[in-house]
Amino acid sequence: MSQSDHEVFKKGSVAWLYLLPTLLILLVFIYYPAMKTVVLAFYRSNFFLGTRKFIGTRNFRNLFTGVLAPGFLQSFVQTIIYSILVLAIGIVLSQFLAIQANKDIRGARIYRILLIWPFALSPAVAGTVYSFMFNPEVGIVNDVLSRLFGIKPLWLSDPKLTFAVTIGAAVWKNLGYNIVFYLAALQNVSREPIEAAQIDGATGWKRFWHVLMPMLSPTTFFLAFTNLTYAFFDSFGIIDVMTKGAPVGTGAFGNVGVTTTLMYKVYVDGFGGSSDMGFAAAEGVILMALVLLMSYFQFGVFSRRVSYDA
Repeated sequence: MSQSDHEVFKKGSVAWLYLLPTLLILLVFIYYPAMKTVVLAFYRSNFFLGTRKFIGTRNFRNLFTGVLAPGFLQSFVQTIIYSILVLAIGIVLSQFLAIQANKDIRGARIYRILLIWPFALSPAVAGTVYSFMFNPEVGIVNDVLSRLFGIKPLWLSDPKLTFAVTIGAAVWKNLGYNIVFYLAALQNVSREPIEAAQIDGATGWKRFWHVLMPMLSPTTFFLAFTNLTYAFFDSFGIIDVMTKGAPVGTGAFGNVGVTTTLMYKVYVDGFGGSSDMGFAAAEGVILMALVLLMSYFQFGVFSRRVSYDA
């Protein structure tokens, strides 16, 4: 059978015709705004006053030198730490829960629904739920801790605790999404290699690490990418509702709030007090470059470890 027999579209123009709606949507909502952002980064622009003046690369220089640099660099570091923790904890925890939910136990269907339902919530609602749970005065977490240990931590005022709680909310919000994909992957995994490893005397950990993990690697690779973009962009609503970027830490983390990620800083600088759209656009360009770099690294390095043979 020749290669042409496998081709769905005999003419390339037909394929492009089907792709046209998607390309138009990408052009209008992704590529054009991205190009406008790059252009805006070379201007001093005030959103509310409507002023605009070309200043060359000054916005980019201000990101790394001058009085605005410490705040940007702090939010840059915080974004990296926040994204890696949301990604790592989310993948490990959802994989563990999916394996437990995939077992043939009584009430497994209800168990799976309870695990998946947080995905149906918007980030703002997830942030509101966590704000109530960790409220120092009326939250259920401090109510339990005060009854058991007589303590009431300031979850949303202490910088370290606030950072941890915000990560917890972001992980919890996305758990359902990860679990759906892992459950689907687990239900299509062949049992024969696992049973063969068990007969050969492999322990539970070895069966998981050397047999099951490689078979789940395509799903893990896909979820690593989607979780990374989620941590960078989609957790904005959680941060805005829970902390609004606060509280401010100490030392090197005393320039902006410890939960101010790059995405949130772009919003604050562009629509906050100074309303400097040009400076915010420059931050957005750096954020886009960072995501592209991490995506390239992910596809270039980790895609080689993905096995599609299982």
